[in-house]
Amino acid sequence: MKIRTAQSADLDSLVSLLSVLFAIEDDFSFDEARQRQGLSLMLANELGCVLVAEAEGQVVGMCTGQLLVSTAEGGLTLLVEDVVVDAQWRGRGVGRLLVEAVSDWARANRVSRLQLLADRNNAPALDFYRSLGWQTTELICLRTFLP
Repeated sequence: MKIRTAQSADLDSLVSLLSVLFAIEDDFSFDEARQRQGLSLMLANELGCVLVAEAEGQVVGMCTGQLLVSTAEGGLTLLVEDVVVDAQWRGRGVGRLLVEAVSDWARANRVSRLQLLADRNNAPALDFYRSLGWQTTELICLRTFLP
């Protein structure tokens, strides 16, 4: 198992992994063109990272993060956007390696806090994050769309 920075050649695999992730999240619908565009922007974004787990020459997992400025922290935080592992590779420590790698990237960029959104109905994901020491907050996510 190798964790590395994603390359543009990984785009098809990354899009495929997002289709897996969005299939279990009620708040998002998979749209290949839109997800491809978003991933392309993230790959070009110097204020974020896209990491992949590679095994047997295949991309089997991914984790993305983007730097934000937090007034509460008085510095940088990292929004962990996507964590997904191919179903055949779950339970083998791939997710843990990806989260550890994005945490290392955050430390190297002087980040004081990582945060993410998780589907409240995805018990396996919530259990996974708790096992890594992540804590829930009293905050909720609100959103709106602009025309």
